[in-house]
Amino acid sequence: MNTCSHLLNVLNSELISIVDDDESIRDATKTLLRSAGYEVGTFASAEEFLDSGALQATDCLILDVRMPGMSGLELQELLNTEASRIPIIFVTAHDDQANRRKAIDSGATDFFRKPFSGDVLLGTIQIAMSGRGRVGA
Repeated sequence: MNTCSHLLNVLNSELISIVDDDESIRDATKTLLRSAGYEVGTFASAEEFLDSGALQATDCLILDVRMPGMSGLELQELLNTEASRIPIIFVTAHDDQANRRKAIDSGATDFFRKPFSGDVLLGTIQIAMSGRGRVGA
């Protein structure tokens, strides 16, 4: 990411929330996003995210599919019923076509299998937050 883009992100204070039960994924993704100038919130579960109060401030959501308690797909469904317009990017170690199709059909920007490319994720975040629609349709 060039210096101009980095400074723009810092000035805009765009918040990316990461919801994943895998601490190593949360930490690595947080480091990547902070290096790109984003503010980052991390949550070990969908319930922790919902209870945190971060929902209203979140500009983009990076969401695991399978987690204890509420799944990522269930959280997406809840947000859709509340007419949330937060772009969602799914990441999962359990990539199956049914979950991928459900996520994309329900409005997800993209759906990545872990491990994923940091550069591709950053590009997808920029697309998602610019309002240009879905990448993985």
